Amino acid sequence: MFDLLLAAAVQVSSLRRLKHIREHGIELQESTLKHLLQRARRTEWGRRYGFGERPTAADFAQRVPVSTYEQLYPELERVLRGASDVLWPGRPGWFAKSSGTTNARSKFIPVTPEALQQGHYRAGRDMLALATHLYPQQRLLAGKTLSLGGSHTPNPFRPDEPSSRAGDVSAVIMAQLPWWAEQLRTPSLELALLNEWEEKIERIARHVLRQDVRTLAGVPTWMIVLLRRVTALAGAEHIGQVWPHLRLFLHGAVAFGPYRELFHQLIPGPQMRYLEIYNASEGYFAIQDQPDSEDLLLLLDHGIYYEFLPADQWASPDPRPLPLRDVQLGQHYALIISTNAGLWRYLVGDTVRFTSLAPFRIRITGRTKHFLNAFGEEVVIENAEAALAAASNATGATVRDFTAAPVWFAADDGASRGGHEWAIEFLTPPADVAAFAQALDRHLQTVNSDYAAKRHRDLALAPPLVRLVPPGTFETWLAGQGKLGGQHKVPRLLNSREVLEAVLAQSANFV
Repeated sequence: MFDLLLAAAVQVSSLRRLKHIREHGIELQESTLKHLLQRARRTEWGRRYGFGERPTAADFAQRVPVSTYEQLYPELERVLRGASDVLWPGRPGWFAKSSGTTNARSKFIPVTPEALQQGHYRAGRDMLALATHLYPQQRLLAGKTLSLGGSHTPNPFRPDEPSSRAGDVSAVIMAQLPWWAEQLRTPSLELALLNEWEEKIERIARHVLRQDVRTLAGVPTWMIVLLRRVTALAGAEHIGQVWPHLRLFLHGAVAFGPYRELFHQLIPGPQMRYLEIYNASEGYFAIQDQPDSEDLLLLLDHGIYYEFLPADQWASPDPRPLPLRDVQLGQHYALIISTNAGLWRYLVGDTVRFTSLAPFRIRITGRTKHFLNAFGEEVVIENAEAALAAASNATGATVRDFTAAPVWFAADDGASRGGHEWAIEFLTPPADVAAFAQALDRHLQTVNSDYAAKRHRDLALAPPLVRLVPPGTFETWLAGQGKLGGQHKVPRLLNSREVLEAVLAQSANFV
């Protein structure tokens, strides 16, 4: 009975708010910006840029510079060291430590009480309301939600201050969950926040083996590892035999397409549902609110003001982002946010495209520094993951992880032409690697006209070179980088060969 009452209570407020987001997105963004500026007017940043003068959105865009993490870091470091009222009122005690996928260093993002309550927790309630509204017959809240996250440690800038902590954003959220949300999840915090990843997987698998798990929440790559271990411990053929009421997977951090077939194998039958979330260290941005569409509803009243930088300005020294009202369908934009954690006109590094303007729905397409464009082909992560999924379907393969980078070949006539080299770790390898590479190439040409033009008659781009790496290669490489587990993930596409060469060198150690 408790689960039905909780589902009803959450649905009343969240579903009404989500309806308002769909119908009044522009107005909500305007009010969000006004609230942010009003709250931060007495901070150092607010005084520097005249937030107390009640600037309009146009004034705000003219006064405040667009900042990368590196450009904002001097202020962020002061916050990390305990300074108050720098970017946001007060002194945050928690910091989300990102995997640093845009560059090699880790990033520390403030997580204020407002960011937790108005952002992460509000979005979590929204997702809970949607899930129970879309699938009421499954009684998801009558069982447990198995969430797989990271860990946290003392703030390295203030190691002697026990109230200041830093860690994976999932760990920051779990460590401060309200009591009612903690009652719904498993495993215990003691296990969920373990730092040693191999130990964590083993102990969690044994802990949840006999529980009534009905919902999964986490990153597909790591959830696969846990599900396989639970299945093995139970001596079962698939996870549905262990958890017969399992019905929903809330997934994020990586595109789900390449993993869809594997999850169908792990959880066979038509009863399983999948919904995507888009959250990051910087905030909770969007959710999949339609089960029959992979488009994500942009959350416009969660304490984040959005701007969007067109692709032709990603390298500009004077970027001019667009407000929400000026975006267009189908274009690639870099995401720029101003938040209730004190990030002002902050370049997240993610790229999106709009699939709907009424309401505002998006798809994640990649990252501003994670794409292949060594030869004018402009392949983004969305293209790569779609092509890998198509090649997997065509050849019966299942991809575990991958990375790709440019490579140069010498043609027979002595002229140089470009190509792409892919290091792929398969859970189920294709019987014919050449057929997989051909299918990958065909689908890339289908979804990307620039790539197709370069591939025409093999004149500018050679066919892709696919390298199979042994199982465990990427996991071992991540461990060597200190990035095993949690939301850490492999850089997918880079115009540098640094990661690819390191992965290939790692794979040689398995031989």
